[in-house]
Amino acid sequence: MPKVPPTWRSRREDKNKRTAGSAAWCVDAAGLSDIKMDPEMDSQLKVGFIGAGNMAFGIAKGILSGNVLPVNVKVSAPSSRNLGRFQELGIAVTHSNIEVICGSDVVFVAVKPHLVPLVLNEISQHVTDRHIIVSVAAGVTLATLEELLPENSVAIRLMPNLPCVVQEGALLFARGSHAKQEDGALLRSLLHRCGLVEEGPEAWIDIHTGVSGSGVAFVYLFAEALAEGAVKMGMPSALAHSIASQTVLGAGRLLRDSGKHPAQLRSEVCTPGGTTIYGLHTLEQGGLRASTMSAVESATERARELGRKSAAGSRK
Repeated sequence: MPKVPPTWRSRREDKNKRTAGSAAWCVDAAGLSDIKMDPEMDSQLKVGFIGAGNMAFGIAKGILSGNVLPVNVKVSAPSSRNLGRFQELGIAVTHSNIEVICGSDVVFVAVKPHLVPLVLNEISQHVTDRHIIVSVAAGVTLATLEELLPENSVAIRLMPNLPCVVQEGALLFARGSHAKQEDGALLRSLLHRCGLVEEGPEAWIDIHTGVSGSGVAFVYLFAEALAEGAVKMGMPSALAHSIASQTVLGAGRLLRDSGKHPAQLRSEVCTPGGTTIYGLHTLEQGGLRASTMSAVESATERARELGRKSAAGSRK
């Protein structure tokens, strides 16, 4: 089995000593900054992906825009269908999950939830204390991951979303019982080019799936409806969709960068008796607010349901 590069191992052990005893979820700003500003550490890190879907591709693009070198990344998938785009990034590909786990320090398990038990059972005997196993499978709990992995394995549950592909993702992760603060800091360092990266308790992961993982599709539906409304009123379809997408992009960036509450920005657009308040009234009559809240709730509950099914499946 390939050895961990001495530079990476020694730096991680040193980081363990300096951050021991720190409070959960409260990352030492100096320590996190030190990790981010240490290109040698990231450049020595070996990163693997089991699964070659959109989430894996988005995360891979993000980490390569940082300090991780393509030669230190490897991706496995049973089919060659999605591997070509990874090869275009200079990433090595394989059909062997064992090859990925044996040659990596951090491994992203990016397969469908029902495949997680099969994959972890396959690689389990090759997982050592040098590995950090990061699952991006919706609904699969840390308890399930730790049950399927060897005792004391470092497991982290991560929920990204599709805009990771353009480095504008929203990612939330939760650490397992054996994952230390510095493991979370290392993951932040790897992912910070993918977009917003936050840590929280596991109970928030399924909620994040509803509001951000699935929420991306809700935004796309709204953008589609905006464009169709413009087409109905006589605007050419291509132009309508271009303007709708730019409207969503601009509104999102202003919301993020201004730090203002959505309601405040909404009120700044409205003028008494103007066009916007008439349009908002129509949206409220159609139940947009309640429907959106219910959509987040439904997606969250479905993520929880998938977690229960996965847990039941892992015990069989």
